[in-house]
Amino acid sequence: MEKVVTDQQIEILLNDLLEKYGYDFTGYTRASLKRRINRLFSLDKFPSFAEFRFRLRTDERYFARFIEEITVNVTEMFRDAGFFKTLKEEVLPVLATYPFIRIWHAGCSTGEEVYSTAIFLKEANLLHKSLLYATDLNPAVVSRAAKGMFPLHHLKQYSQNYHQAGGTAEFSSYYTAAYDHVIFSEELRSRMVFSTHNLVSESSFNQFQLVMCRNVLIYFDKELQGKVFALIDESLDPLGFLALGSKESMKMFPIVSRYRQVGKEKIWRKVT
Repeated sequence: MEKVVTDQQIEILLNDLLEKYGYDFTGYTRASLKRRINRLFSLDKFPSFAEFRFRLRTDERYFARFIEEITVNVTEMFRDAGFFKTLKEEVLPVLATYPFIRIWHAGCSTGEEVYSTAIFLKEANLLHKSLLYATDLNPAVVSRAAKGMFPLHHLKQYSQNYHQAGGTAEFSSYYTAAYDHVIFSEELRSRMVFSTHNLVSESSFNQFQLVMCRNVLIYFDKELQGKVFALIDESLDPLGFLALGSKESMKMFPIVSRYRQVGKEKIWRKVT
């Protein structure tokens, strides 16, 4: 019979991670977390849970692999074209009224969304006065995102998404092809700051006019979502914007009374 990590053992692991590394996964939804931990346990062929646990506690390189495998990094450029169209038409004209624009991509994964936003900022002639902070729990994906390199075979889909979202330029003008990858322009990358940041345990680090936290909260339980909303609220300027993923909402949290939704997309503006 195939060995699996039990619910009780997962709680032991989560306590280990908090105690040894300060990473708090206790508020993550258990079903998806259990599935990803068991996938890694099977993939790396551990003969027992005890050895899996020992390796995690004593080998920091293996811990880095663990973080990379269990955090979800599924993204694409201009994902949800309707969202980016609303961002372009409803949010950027407001941001244009600020002398300087600070945007936080919380849970940026491999960076596709950050580059998408930067492209629309450039087309609105706002990139030169913008700074995009891109953070994620996972150091490996932050490092990849900072390089601005993406597989060439994804670009056809990204280009279609871009034009559906209202992009007006030649999409290929933003990158240079190199073998089986493309690299996005230095002009875009020069306006980005990449860093690791733990939404669960770390505090606010700046004031922003726009916070993008899309498709991150769906992996958190309600209590943890509430903590993240409080952190984001603290980080947002008065009249700032918060963007969530299509399956996420702030409607069940008291904080919603201080926000109003922008159109039909999951974009909220702080009003009080």
